[in-house]
Amino acid sequence: MPLMFFLKLYARFAGLTALVVILCVALFVGVNAVRAQFWQERFPEPLMRWLQSDPAPAQRYHWLTTLYDFRVSGPEQLGLSPVTRERLGYDQVVAEKSTLGHRVLVAAADGRVLQLRFDEPYRDVAEAVALIVRWHLAAVSAEERPDLIGQMTKALDVRIRPVDDAGLLPSVDVLDRVVQSGLVFFRNGRDEAGHILMQLNDGELFRVDFAPPLNPWAWPVVLLLVVVIGGVLAVALFLGLREVDSNLRKVESVAIRIARGEMGARVETGTGTLVSRLAASFNGMAEHIQRLVQVQREMIHAVSHELRTPVARIRFGVQMLEDCDDQERLRKQLEGIDGDIQELDELIDEILTYARLEQGGPVFSLQEASVTGLVRQVVEEQQLIRPHLEITADIESSAERWAMADVEPRYIHRAIQNLVGNAGRYAAGRVVVHCQIDEDNCRIDVEDDGPGVPEEDWEKVFTAFARLDDSRTRTSGGYGLGLSIVRRILYWHGGQAFVGRSEALGGARFSLVWPRKKPVDAIV
Repeated sequence: MPLMFFLKLYARFAGLTALVVILCVALFVGVNAVRAQFWQERFPEPLMRWLQSDPAPAQRYHWLTTLYDFRVSGPEQLGLSPVTRERLGYDQVVAEKSTLGHRVLVAAADGRVLQLRFDEPYRDVAEAVALIVRWHLAAVSAEERPDLIGQMTKALDVRIRPVDDAGLLPSVDVLDRVVQSGLVFFRNGRDEAGHILMQLNDGELFRVDFAPPLNPWAWPVVLLLVVVIGGVLAVALFLGLREVDSNLRKVESVAIRIARGEMGARVETGTGTLVSRLAASFNGMAEHIQRLVQVQREMIHAVSHELRTPVARIRFGVQMLEDCDDQERLRKQLEGIDGDIQELDELIDEILTYARLEQGGPVFSLQEASVTGLVRQVVEEQQLIRPHLEITADIESSAERWAMADVEPRYIHRAIQNLVGNAGRYAAGRVVVHCQIDEDNCRIDVEDDGPGVPEEDWEKVFTAFARLDDSRTRTSGGYGLGLSIVRRILYWHGGQAFVGRSEALGGARFSLVWPRKKPVDAIV
């Protein structure tokens, strides 16, 4: 995997994680702020409604003033905002937070406002309710208490019950504190709900149970966070897959266009995308297919043209045999037919070799072989075939040190043979094969003293079935495939073949250059 693609993907995941965290924190804080405001108004509401229903709460519960700054005042004296006044006008319980703590307000029947101030809303409200319950229970007889408990339980939204079961007793520490102060707030550890244990003047114990406090991790909040996280991840996954799907659709579209015959269609390759490597490979495959199709068309056209001449001569020779009575003429006709058949065989061999090299190349089995030995072998073979020419090998003395190179001997031999044979067809009398080898590269130059190749045709000579219009014509022999085969052999060896002008002999100079050492796994 490319490093830049990995870093880009990592940055996206990191950004997505940061976005999810920030969004969840903001949502958690915002939702709980609303929930906290709602709870701070709903939890003390039964207490405030109880006080609101009393015609003279300040006189009856005067002891609340010292403990919780209980007062009944006009709206102007409390410095209320217009929004708070409006809410109080709708008979709502309003909770406000300030530097002095939380204050809870409710409008009285006479237009004034009742206020209680708490430092710890949950504990202080519970204790205030318990104080009122104890005050009322202490003011009635034991026989009247059950009815009063029922009324207060409903009005104050709490559970009041006498401690007549050992299971309702708290720890010893709580009992000791009840004996000392008469009223204790505690939690039993099994849940977060608060409880008040109080003792009346006659010694009877009562327990008041309250609803649990605000839980910031309540299941609706957790469910909301899970939904948000799932939604963000789903959107991110959708966007990511949409990008991948879009890129794959581009590849699919180009594949369909190629299937319809638009061989020049290509995929636009971006940088850092998930399918950029696929697009590059696909384009490489498309170019290879396009080249193969083009080569196939050229070969079909050229082969059909090349086969006409020897086939026509064979047909003509066969017709001549029917009317030939002279044995000498018959022998010459048969020799001509045999030559034409041999020409067809050579042409077919050239075509098959070129086709194998063009359609992906042979399975090269690189091995160490002496390049200088191959040069000498080709020179000796060509000298026997062309005794009228002087074919020599010019091998530098330093080349022998590096003569062993990683090559496919059969194909390198074929490449050198094609160049020397090609030079021999056009040379006036001399062909020289130069061999230079160093630690890194091998180079072979084949020069002749023939007419040479015009510079404007240097690239054309390597095209399949190509022939020039000068002295290198059909009369010189060949089928226009030899140099194409040479270039493909050098391509599969990781090298190049090119043509120039011979400074020493005045004719053409064909050169082969390829790496001396090449890893086997580098060959496709």
